[in-house]
Amino acid sequence: MMGAMASKSASPSFDYGQTDPGLSVLRMAALLAEAEDGPDEETLDLLFEQVEAGHLVDADPAQMWPELVRGLMSPAPSKLIGTLRDCGALFEILPEVAALFGVPQISDGEDEVDLGEHLMRSLDTAAKRGASLPTRFALLVMNVGKSDSPREHLPVHYRHVERGRPRIEDICARFRTPAECKALALLALGECERVHRVSKMRAGPVALMLERLGAFDAPERFQELMMVCASDFCAHEGREGKPYPKAALLEIALKACADIAENDLEARQSARAEAIARAFRSERW
Repeated sequence: MMGAMASKSASPSFDYGQTDPGLSVLRMAALLAEAEDGPDEETLDLLFEQVEAGHLVDADPAQMWPELVRGLMSPAPSKLIGTLRDCGALFEILPEVAALFGVPQISDGEDEVDLGEHLMRSLDTAAKRGASLPTRFALLVMNVGKSDSPREHLPVHYRHVERGRPRIEDICARFRTPAECKALALLALGECERVHRVSKMRAGPVALMLERLGAFDAPERFQELMMVCASDFCAHEGREGKPYPKAALLEIALKACADIAENDLEARQSARAEAIARAFRSERW
């Protein structure tokens, strides 16, 4: 059945008889993420049998990484996550991500959202925008510190950054992810929600944020973080396809600082804050 399902995809088929059974589960999920149709019940049952047989227990995450990448870079990464979850494999492969399903989070202007469902929507949003692998990986893991937030605080997640950092580091170590994936994931963990809250009323903190985000010395990573934040923002109901206003605000601030070349740190920060304040005052919002 696995070979039959693979043949429905435009991707090359694999000989699953020659593949580690544990690896074949993730490989099939990745293939299904590339296919137009989702898995049928027979395929899910077969994948479930592989999981129940314990084939994922001793599987090497580093060998799984290429298949995880394939699924994340597909047109519909949510199919990868959904298939793995439906057959019980997500808990074995990425228990930190599996634990997000059923966890509520507050959302502006609408009801609470399920973190796991929101994760899948944000991944598909990123895919539609042609996002890079580090961007998609950051969306996959940046909320893992929220799975066990104190129930009395839900749907707010206090101190999730402190809980999330060692979990992201462990995921990256297990799968031996590229350094750029780890760096962006950790940056998104600490900064995505801050970017969502950034305000034109406070030019000084905006200048400090741009420096902290690497906007001046790591522009590519900064743009990837903006893609993470935009995909997270637009995954909420009613925001599909809309521009991300905070990215526009930070772009105005960044352009305002383009010609500042002060060598002294304090003078440079002050000059940037003043330039940003002038830019915000002149902008028609």
